Amino acid sequence: QVQLVESGGGLVQAGGSLRLSCVASGSIFSINAMGWYRQVPGKQRELVAAITKSGSTNYADSVKGRFTISRDNAKNTVYLQMNSLKPEDTGVYYCNSDSYDNSWVRHNSWGQGTQVTVSS
Repeated sequence: QVQLVESGGGLVQAGGSLRLSCVASGSIFSINAMGWYRQVPGKQRELVAAITKSGSTNYADSVKGRFTISRDNAKNTVYLQMNSLKPEDTGVYYCNSDSYDNSWVRHNSWGQGTQVTVSS
């Protein structure tokens, strides 16, 4: 099993910044992609940003130019730097990882989520 623990959410005013962190632990041999997803009540969970092991990134159009995803492979950690936050960025942010364990069993794992609230 793989455990993902997020931190860094909170309440911030519009225009402010937050930095989310997610640490992966457990049965990990190699982590492929890691990403951040956002969910608001009544809507499906949506991709915010993702990063491959080699550092290639992908962003939702709504956050391009404002959010930056990065990772530290040595620490099995992914970050999401969120700048120029808008009220529509509000939601629960979930960390996701795609990894293999020592038996080459693939795992798709989710964190417990961290709340981000942006006030206008």
